[in-house]
Amino acid sequence: MQRILKLNSIPEQSIISKDFGRIDYCDSFKVTIRTDNSIDSILTIIFRTPTWVDYLVLVRNFVVKIFGLKTESNKNIKVANYYPVGAKAVYFTVIDRNDNEIVMAEDDLHLYFRTSVMVDRKRTHSIIYLTTLVRFHSIWGRIYFLPVKPFHRIIIKSIMKQLLKN
Repeated sequence: MQRILKLNSIPEQSIISKDFGRIDYCDSFKVTIRTDNSIDSILTIIFRTPTWVDYLVLVRNFVVKIFGLKTESNKNIKVANYYPVGAKAVYFTVIDRNDNEIVMAEDDLHLYFRTSVMVDRKRTHSIIYLTTLVRFHSIWGRIYFLPVKPFHRIIIKSIMKQLLKN
């Protein structure tokens, strides 16, 4: 059976940490699948979140709006065949990309984060990586991330499982 593996570091060939600076939180997961889909298509599959995640986002948005943090509606989702730098890739803004990786980011009052989807193509299979980096702007970023972190990990594993199903 194929599994989702948590890595201890950023994949060596990843461009996600370029010019990032201090990293306060990092996680990276990988899964091995058979696919010839483009990196853009893989990203779209990964970020098709389950309904229960959409409800969590609604609750999060309701709570953080009180504190003046950014909120996103599921109605604002942008799906495309190609995500150029500067465009929204499903939820987040693309800040860098190449043929094998798309790096997205968002900056808010409390923290700055990046997430990337990367593919390492082999002869018989592909390894898909999903990596997240976070830098806290203040103590409020750390406080915000305390309850978010366990949900983040559950959500990441859930969306990576979608790749195994496709």
